[in-house]
Amino acid sequence: MRRDDIRNIVIIAHVDHGKTSLVDCLLRQSGQFRDSELQQSQILDTNELERERGITILAKNIALPYQGVKINVIDTPGHADFGGEVERVLGMADGALVLIDAAEGPMPQTRFVLSKALECGLRPIVVINKIDRPDARINEVVNEAFELLMELGGDAHLDDFPHIFASAKEGYATHDPNVRTDSIHPLLDMVLKEIPGPDVEPDEPLQMLVTTLDWSEFVGRIAIGRIQAGTVRQGQTVEVLKAHEIEEAKINAVHVFHKLGRTEVKEATAGDVVALVGIDDIDIGDTVCAKEQRRPLPRVTVDEPTLEMIFSINSSPFAGREGKYVTTRQLRERLHRELEKNVALRVRQAEGSDAYA
Repeated sequence: MRRDDIRNIVIIAHVDHGKTSLVDCLLRQSGQFRDSELQQSQILDTNELERERGITILAKNIALPYQGVKINVIDTPGHADFGGEVERVLGMADGALVLIDAAEGPMPQTRFVLSKALECGLRPIVVINKIDRPDARINEVVNEAFELLMELGGDAHLDDFPHIFASAKEGYATHDPNVRTDSIHPLLDMVLKEIPGPDVEPDEPLQMLVTTLDWSEFVGRIAIGRIQAGTVRQGQTVEVLKAHEIEEAKINAVHVFHKLGRTEVKEATAGDVVALVGIDDIDIGDTVCAKEQRRPLPRVTVDEPTLEMIFSINSSPFAGREGKYVTTRQLRERLHRELEKNVALRVRQAEGSDAYA
């Protein structure tokens, strides 16, 4: 059955095509947030490097209430270099907003993420953004978007593929590029109409695929994913189906995404995107299921690293004069702490005890 009260979507865009600006616009116009929650620009880019460069590296989730429906918006990286993040989060969504610059048209990194999304069966909505640019090629870009969808294996029913025009900077969306509206709501209405709710099995035993990991100094590793079947409850004993073994664990807390953060709940049901606390030994691709009800979901694969770097302590004559963390132990601890939530990363000791690759 499909849930009508939830929409799970990802946003696909090339770098600097306005993805973060669009999300900021959706948040500001939803009427669900206090001004104090929306003080900064680039609300979704929380990583320091993301703010500095204006790019998205890590996948984040927000929940946007709109007309009685909870829209889970999952922000995907636009770089092919961050494929490890991209392909995991697509498994939590049912549809995609394909954001394309009205002047530049579809770009290579849009092609990369969109191809992954279509492989997962996501329903696309093309958003032609920045239509207020003086060099916008609106009609040409619509045709280029259609050709891209067909080239990547889009369904035959996309002959009249859903598309809409927008200016995230000016804060509006419209079905006719010659008619300016006063809000972004036409885009949200199209999401409710065109993107299906999650197809789930609420009456079956618990089944959830772990697609993202987070880490907290207080509770340790946090498993994030969408519940495919059943219900998960706080205090419930579950089984974790790993690649080659089965482990038993207890759920200490269940969190659902709410607005810009998470909120703890007693239970969550099929279709919800949740964060589970209490399973220390869990990895991407593991299936969380009800005890003695073992139904593993297909494991997600993560692209192997494409770049290798060597990290070592400063051994020059100026060693120790700059920097706060300068010892081998501190370097090792920081790299291994990153491993807790970044599964696209591999760390090994390089030649010599003071270097890591």
